[in-house]
Amino acid sequence: MKQSIVHIALVVRDYDEAIDFYVNKLNFVLIEDTYQPHQDKRWVVVSPPGSAGTTLLLARASKPEQVGFIGNQAGGRVFLFLNTDDFWRDYNDMVAKGIRFISEPKREDYGTVAVFDDLYGNLWDLLQLNADHPIARRIQ
Repeated sequence: MKQSIVHIALVVRDYDEAIDFYVNKLNFVLIEDTYQPHQDKRWVVVSPPGSAGTTLLLARASKPEQVGFIGNQAGGRVFLFLNTDDFWRDYNDMVAKGIRFISEPKREDYGTVAVFDDLYGNLWDLLQLNADHPIARRIQ
């Protein structure tokens, strides 16, 4: 059996501002932006550069009860983990583009990490896993 998680839905306020942030600030690639007239919504998918794994589906809040989850999908915990092959390259690029880091970079047993927030306040880890980390071996 072979299965995979294809998309993670990220609730956003506005498609275009979310695309701008992920593409222009985080260097993600816009994979798809298709209008779905029968539901009056867009199917917007972005992915980190060079990634062949899980993508983000930027899902505009379409009901009042969804609005409260924008920026707080994990109840204040780190929600998403962006692994990189060069922590300092990406950290410095993100700082130069105005990304706000909540914590200073630090070295942990598993690799180098710093927490940043996205345009809505969702917390992310930017990390570079050590080469011997079980996940790093899977994604190489």
